[in-house]
Amino acid sequence: MTQHDSCGLFERFLRGLDQSADRPALRLGGDTLTYRELHEQALTWAGSLGDAKVVGVLAGKTPTAYAGILGALCAGATVVPLHPDFPAARTRHMLELSGATAVIADERGRAVLASLGDGAPPVIEPRPDRALTRPRPVGPDDTAYMLFTSGSTGRPKGVPISHGSTHHYFRLLDARYGFAPTDVFTQTFDLNFDCAMFDLFCAWGSGATVDVTPQTAYLDLPSYLSQHGITVWFATPSAISLVRRMGGLTPGALPGLRWSFFAGEALRCHDATDWQTAAPASTLENIYGPTELTVTITGHRWDPAGSPERAVNGLVPIGRVHADHDHVLVDEQDRETPVEGELLITGPQMSVGYLDPSDDEGRFVERDGRRWYRTGDRVRRLPDGELVYLGRLDSQVQVQGWRVELAEVEHELRTCDGVQDAVAVGAATASGTELVVYYTGEPRPAAHLAQALRELLPKGMLPRRFEHLPEFPLNSNRKVDRKELTRRAEELLTRRREGAAV
Repeated sequence: MTQHDSCGLFERFLRGLDQSADRPALRLGGDTLTYRELHEQALTWAGSLGDAKVVGVLAGKTPTAYAGILGALCAGATVVPLHPDFPAARTRHMLELSGATAVIADERGRAVLASLGDGAPPVIEPRPDRALTRPRPVGPDDTAYMLFTSGSTGRPKGVPISHGSTHHYFRLLDARYGFAPTDVFTQTFDLNFDCAMFDLFCAWGSGATVDVTPQTAYLDLPSYLSQHGITVWFATPSAISLVRRMGGLTPGALPGLRWSFFAGEALRCHDATDWQTAAPASTLENIYGPTELTVTITGHRWDPAGSPERAVNGLVPIGRVHADHDHVLVDEQDRETPVEGELLITGPQMSVGYLDPSDDEGRFVERDGRRWYRTGDRVRRLPDGELVYLGRLDSQVQVQGWRVELAEVEHELRTCDGVQDAVAVGAATASGTELVVYYTGEPRPAAHLAQALRELLPKGMLPRRFEHLPEFPLNSNRKVDRKELTRRAEELLTRRREGAAV
C-alpha cells in the first residue's frame, strides 16, 4: 500500500484510492463512481486546467462538481466552490474577489457564466489527452479552498483555508472517529458550505462511500438510510425537526447509523434525545466551528445521562477546543474572564484572514503577541473545560446552517423600491432560527420584497416574514430596540404556527 504523507488535501483521496480502488467513492442518484473512475476524472480535469492557480467550481451536486473539486486540488490549484442558484451578481463578485482564472461548470453553471457576459473566467473543457499522471505538490501554507461567508457591508467575505489547516483538522478526526472503508456517509450540505468538506474528505480519507442524499430522502428517512446502507449522518440540527414531522424519529427507526453529527446551529437537548432514541447504535456528537477555523473546532459527545445536566438553556454543550489550539474568554472590556465571555481561538486550523484584509478588523486580532480569531460567540466554560454555547454577541445568526449577517440582509432590503429602513432579526422557534424583517417606508407586498431579494441574496438568507412598521421601537438609549422586535417576531411566528395547527 502506498504511503501518502503530504499535507495536501488531495492526498486524502489517494489514501482512499489505495484502500478501495474498485469500491464506490461517490453515489449520486442512480450513478456510482468508483475510486478508480473518480481518480481518472480528477487527473483529466487537473491536466485540462493548465497553469490555473485559482479555479471556480460552479455546479450543483453533479459528478462534474465532485470530480472538478478533486481535479483542481490535484492540479495544485485553490478550489472555489460556487452555487449555481446564487444571484449572478454575487457569483461575479466571488469570482473577482477570489481571482479565479478558470471555471469548471456543469450545465447550470454554464448558464450562470453566460449571463455574466464579458469578463467571466473561461469554462474549462475536459481534455483526456492532457490528463496528469500524478498530483502536483503543494505546501502547508498553500490555499486548499476558499469559501464565502455573509458580510455586514452587503458583500460576502472570502475565507482562504490552507492545506496545513485541513491536514491538522482531518488528522484529528481520523484519530477521534476511526472511519472505515465499509462506512457510507450522507452528503446533505451544499458544496459551498464548509461542512461538505467534512463529508467528502472524512469519507475519502478512509476509503468509504459518499452518498449524495436528496431532499426527498426526508420523506421517509428510515427507509432511505436502510436501503442505502448509511452509517454516518451529518446535517444541521434543523433536520431533526423535519425528520420528526415526517414520522421518522420513532424508537429504533435508524438502526444502521454508527455516527451522527450535527453542526451549523445550536443543538437542543430534546432534539438530541429524540435522535439518539431513533438511532440507538449511533454515537452522536455536537460539533461547532466557524468557517475561519476550518469546519469545526470543538466537539461534545452526547451522553443521554450526563449531557442534559450540563446544558444551558436546553442547548447541548459544544465540547472542548481541538488539541494544539489555545482559547480565551473575554468580557465586554476585552479582559480575560475564566467562566463566561466571547470565545477567541488561535492555532493551526485558523485562517490567515479574509481575502480582503479590510474585512479582518474586529475578527482577526493581535493579543499577547499572537493572532486570534474572535468568534463573536458567547460561551460558558464548565469546570472540566468543556464549553457551552450561549448565543451571538453581534448581529450574526445561524439559520439552518447558514451563517447570516443581519446587516447584509438589511443592506440589501434598503435597496428595494419604497423601503426606507430595515431591521432583520433572528427569531427562535421550535424548529430553529427564522429570519424576520421589519421595514419602514411604503408598504409593499411580501411577495414583491421576497422577489427583489432573490436577485440579491442566496435562498438560505431570505427572510421568512416581512413586516411593515411606521417606525421602529426604540430602547432607553434611543437605539432601535432589536430585543423588542425579536420578541414580536417570535410571538408572530408562534401565533402563525398555532393558527395553522387549528
